[in-house]
Amino acid sequence: MMSDVYNAYIRRIDKVLNCFSWEPVHQLSLSLQRVWRTGNKAFLCGNGGSDGNAIHLANDFNYGIDKNGGIGMSVEALPANAAVLTCLANDKGYETIFSQQLKVKANPDDVLIVLSGSGNSQNVISALEVGNDIGMKTFAILGYSGGKCKTLAQYPIHFEIDDMQISEDLQLIVGHMCMQWLAENGIGEE
Repeated sequence: MMSDVYNAYIRRIDKVLNCFSWEPVHQLSLSLQRVWRTGNKAFLCGNGGSDGNAIHLANDFNYGIDKNGGIGMSVEALPANAAVLTCLANDKGYETIFSQQLKVKANPDDVLIVLSGSGNSQNVISALEVGNDIGMKTFAILGYSGGKCKTLAQYPIHFEIDDMQISEDLQLIVGHMCMQWLAENGIGEE
């Protein structure tokens, strides 16, 4: 029966949501609040569906967090510029498409958020390595085993689920939780 597929999906995502410790997500919210308050920058990156989620969340953090019509945070989705991506992939290799941008754009105390189902794509691994070298706060929202990104991110947000679609759903859930927390709490105080 067709509804069995839907019910199984709901049970899988419900199980993950109800068994998760949300403290790492709160750490992400606090780090984003600090970026917003200090004028630092947040960067997001991922591949495929995670790429789309990075672009979506960058928009939310830029325009959707200030209820009073003020200014959102300075945020950039690294996969958003096709010209930059294809240039770097062609000239330096696909594994550098995010890390090379960070070398040019990022500063210490900026925030990097890697979105990945497996946590094993070399371009997001390289982004975390460069982010850590720069002195950024590095986060990774991950599924499956968490892969190499789980050990490289200073703050891994790992959902142990072997399902790419639910892994990608959880990226947006975490991002939207942070967005609503930021909208509720504003830029905060130092």
